[in-house]
Amino acid sequence: MSAWGRVLCVARSAVNKSAGNAPGVPAPVDSLSPRGMATRDAVLDAAQRVFERIGFVDARVELIAREAGVSYGTFYRYFASKEDVFRELSTRLFTEVHHREPSAHDMTPAQRLIAANRSYYQAYRRHARMMAIVEQVATFNEEFRQLRHEHRASLIDKTAGAIAHWQEQGRVRASLDPVMAARAMAAMVDHTLYLWLVQGEDADEDALLDTLDLMCVGALGLEMPERASQTFR
Repeated sequence: MSAWGRVLCVARSAVNKSAGNAPGVPAPVDSLSPRGMATRDAVLDAAQRVFERIGFVDARVELIAREAGVSYGTFYRYFASKEDVFRELSTRLFTEVHHREPSAHDMTPAQRLIAANRSYYQAYRRHARMMAIVEQVATFNEEFRQLRHEHRASLIDKTAGAIAHWQEQGRVRASLDPVMAARAMAAMVDHTLYLWLVQGEDADEDALLDTLDLMCVGALGLEMPERASQTFR
């Protein structure tokens, strides 16, 4: 075979190999078998470990596949790209972190607010590493910045709705704008937890959480319940 012929063979081989590894359209989740779902979940978990270990920028599909113990091609059966898997991880994270347990009917507004703060803190602490990466990616990726904004807006809407309801009951200052109040409180709690749990600022846990509770409850003109920290931690 001539030298030119050998070059053509190598080129064809490279093209065929590339085509074999080319990403396709992932299978719809609802079409997966139980085994397929288990594999998909394993890829998700592996991706989170990789992102937490080396960050979003340095993470690659091949590293995620290796971490999950699957082939490069298997990854693409379930996800279109590392951005695709990161998007789902982010959504799953926000859903868990912003989830609120149903409040007891006899809880006062202050007690409900404190319970929500403590629930958010506990979830944030469990997922601090991933929260740090999500916040980082949102600074340079418009899609994930928008995703972060949408989930935060959903939480703010719920809080604003509660504040408006308490205003109708005469429990919260009528002069407060419910949306602006919800935004301000969310920003205070979110940034405080970020500096503490992600950036590693030193603080006494009990004192910090009690202070956040006092500031949120006080901002709405509510009365702080006795022994709140012992009740809601």
